[in-house]
Amino acid sequence: MAKPAEFDTLNQLLRGAKAQQVFSVPGEHDNATDDGKEYLARYGRGTKGAGWYSFDHRGVHFVALVNSAAIDGMGKLGAEQLAWLKDDLSGRTAVTPVVLFAHIPLWSVYPEWGWGIADSEEALGYVKRFGSVTVLNGHIHQTMQKVEGNVTFHTAMSTAFPQPAPGRVPSPGPLKVPAERLRAVLGITQVGFIARPQHIAVVDSSLE
Repeated sequence: MAKPAEFDTLNQLLRGAKAQQVFSVPGEHDNATDDGKEYLARYGRGTKGAGWYSFDHRGVHFVALVNSAAIDGMGKLGAEQLAWLKDDLSGRTAVTPVVLFAHIPLWSVYPEWGWGIADSEEALGYVKRFGSVTVLNGHIHQTMQKVEGNVTFHTAMSTAFPQPAPGRVPSPGPLKVPAERLRAVLGITQVGFIARPQHIAVVDSSLE
């Protein structure tokens, strides 16, 4: 579980990376110890509730969702956040590209392992009218894609450790791989927006 010293280490890494601006959402480890108080104290300025928020950048509307604060089998967004999401999107035109990002996937990757969100259907209902919607998630430490109508779902690799493919083993957890293969299953994701046509380009790069 995330400890203050680990957040300190993260801050040092971010300073070393010289990132212009960092947008984050908490994962279950950020919430488990103290209900996310340490995370919010450090990274929650200007956010709502457990840390959700939205912003616009170059014509794209980004929405950061928190679905790891309350986990009962699967994660959930909760009534307060869903009401906020509905209101946040109501003033956007249908031609606005929308990017949702959260920690746990917003589609049911593998409910038996808790890889999904119990109330995601309501949230996704609010974005159906938009022509271009991209949903970005982590948590499962591997890349998977799914397309439903105008909504594209994309999960990402981790920089820490890989996870097994859904159902391949009895339960999720760090997957041990040969040392020479490790960098091939760890990586980062780069997202780019091309104004015309209005599509989000998602590129996964391993650490190899």
